[in-house]
Amino acid sequence: MPRTYGDKLLLKLQGGDSTLLGVRLGRLCVEANLPISYVAPALEVSKNTVHLWFRGRVMNEQRRKVVEAFMHLVEQDMKDGVLPARSMKHAKTYIEGMIGKEI
Repeated sequence: MPRTYGDKLLLKLQGGDSTLLGVRLGRLCVEANLPISYVAPALEVSKNTVHLWFRGRVMNEQRRKVVEAFMHLVEQDMKDGVLPARSMKHAKTYIEGMIGKEI
């Protein structure tokens, strides 16, 4: 079962450098109620990698493009009222629909 975001991570994101893509991704995922355990397979990386990005680790250019595309879709669905996810089940269904496979 996916875990919610912990207080330490939320504080780190709040005070993080908003010029960093990973920090912006983290803030967006929190706002959209998408847990790391679902975001990681959508981005084809480990949960630990997503944690590191949220905390400011720089990502390579190849991953940047995937992350930017993911963020664009999530931002659009936030505007359209599809997100934030109402439950963990909704978040999982949303990500599975996005990537076209079960997670």
